[in-house]
Amino acid sequence: MSTESYPQSSTTTTNGGATTAAGVQIKQSRGMPDFLRSMNYDDIQQLYLHLQYNLVSIVVFSTVLVFGATVYIMTRPRSVYLVDYACYRPPSHLQARFKQFMEHSRLTGDFDESSLEFQRKILQRSGLGEETCVPEAMHYIPPRPSMAAAREEAEQVMFGALDNLFKTTSLKTKDIGILVVNCSLFNPTPSLSAMIVNRYKLRGNIRTFNLGGMGCSAGVIAIDLAKDMLQVHRNTYAVVVSTENITQNWYFGNKKSMLIPNCLFRVGGAAVLLSNKSTDKSRAKYKLVHVVRTHRGADETAFRCVYQEQDDKGKTGVSLSKDLMAIAGGALKANITTLGPLVLPISEQLLFFASLVARKVFDAKVKPYIPDFKLAFDHFCIHAGGRAVIDELENNLQLLPTHVEASRMTLHRFGNTSSSSIWYELAYTEAKGRMRKGNRVWQIAFGSGFKCNSVVWEALRHVKPSPNSPWEDCIHRYPVQIAA
Repeated sequence: MSTESYPQSSTTTTNGGATTAAGVQIKQSRGMPDFLRSMNYDDIQQLYLHLQYNLVSIVVFSTVLVFGATVYIMTRPRSVYLVDYACYRPPSHLQARFKQFMEHSRLTGDFDESSLEFQRKILQRSGLGEETCVPEAMHYIPPRPSMAAAREEAEQVMFGALDNLFKTTSLKTKDIGILVVNCSLFNPTPSLSAMIVNRYKLRGNIRTFNLGGMGCSAGVIAIDLAKDMLQVHRNTYAVVVSTENITQNWYFGNKKSMLIPNCLFRVGGAAVLLSNKSTDKSRAKYKLVHVVRTHRGADETAFRCVYQEQDDKGKTGVSLSKDLMAIAGGALKANITTLGPLVLPISEQLLFFASLVARKVFDAKVKPYIPDFKLAFDHFCIHAGGRAVIDELENNLQLLPTHVEASRMTLHRFGNTSSSSIWYELAYTEAKGRMRKGNRVWQIAFGSGFKCNSVVWEALRHVKPSPNSPWEDCIHRYPVQIAA
């Protein structure tokens, strides 16, 4: 039997660690790393020279990095939050019941029998209820449409909504940095925005804007302007006031197309508080997601379809064209073509694109595909411009009766309150307890020019109605059945 012998190895120990006879160094777990221990003066000098030669590159890189980070932080879009809003609720003594409305119209002596009958039919088909309100000046016989009365109407509506908003939010008026007011037909001097500054003693460096002549979609335009201003001015509040003034804009003639506004427009207004402060997210109701604006003013027919003018007797009013609904449909189509890709799921976008290609490229006789916006939005606030407007959008967008309920009930209870109607509709949805966290709301409005504007909000929580909601005293009665 043989015995194998294995080579023996010897180990020496140094300060840098243990080294075998084969020359393999074993690192110790303690002490300075070997690469530092092995560096001498020449190595350090070479490292210094290497850094010196690349110093310019390092400084440039660091500068670009810091500058880029600063630019990104300063220019990135700031979130805009809707803290709360308030709608003006007219007092009951301003209600214009149908019988009273027709009797006053007859007693003024300005309307012939044909015009009186026309107004009666419009009222019956309008979708308005018996509780809509007209200004104080219109309750006199004869009416008293003076400048003083118009100012009084503006003050009652704007200050009524703002008082409610400030009380609900506990906002200090000195904290307001931006104020946007829109009213289409009444633009006195000093302006409506100046009236608000004077009443609430707002600070001297406040940015104020007064939008006039922009029709019923100006409320969305005002929101868009406030949003842009909040991107520029940090840590501030913006207040948007949307209203219309009827007192000096009642038509006392016999041109049929100019009599329709008398039958539809009623007293109303809303005040909205927006913020770009991240600390307000916890108490805000909604976050602003998208604003899409469409202007068809380049087309002459669209430009003149809602037109303020004088009739052949020299009496001023707003004329509504018989082509109004067709023009509104075209503006809506252009608006949702832009809005769709921002909000619709990819499946709906592909179907829409395929339909477009089939019609445009292959000249196939297929109907345009109408995207299902019910997949993108939980609630719809369609401008309560009239029964025909709501019917048209319900059909074009293939909505269900529940989706247009807020619009129909707002028209019934408050009438066409112009640019503020979309806020009465949002308040209706809240009063019904339907607004849940994560729900998306589409507010859409039409206005002279001709314009179709959309704004999209996302609920940040389960939203409850604010105190003094315009529906507080009557939500239990709605929805009501509206006669055909």
